[in-house]
Amino acid sequence: MWTSLFTFTLRSSPDMIEIMGKAGRSLKQVLDTYGISQNKLAVTMGLERTVVYRWTHEKTDPVGDTITAITEALRQLNPEAARAFIDLYLGSILVENEDLSL
Repeated sequence: MWTSLFTFTLRSSPDMIEIMGKAGRSLKQVLDTYGISQNKLAVTMGLERTVVYRWTHEKTDPVGDTITAITEALRQLNPEAARAFIDLYLGSILVENEDLSL
């Protein structure tokens, strides 16, 4: 049987759990802070509102190109909100990279 050939175990660590959902938490905070509705973001991105709902309630995680699309949509709606999203989502990474360049 094919299923017996492809058995693996997923393990989660505290770091992995913290990373998962970070984009959604950051997005929820930005939407709340800047008064942007999930529907407004969804329409701007050409998506159904339920997709944004799932991100902000940590049901699914936006990935790669979607993070870029979220940032672009936020930039159209409110450039400060886009910057806040990047700061919340990538803030520690940006600080670490700045420290490395010193």
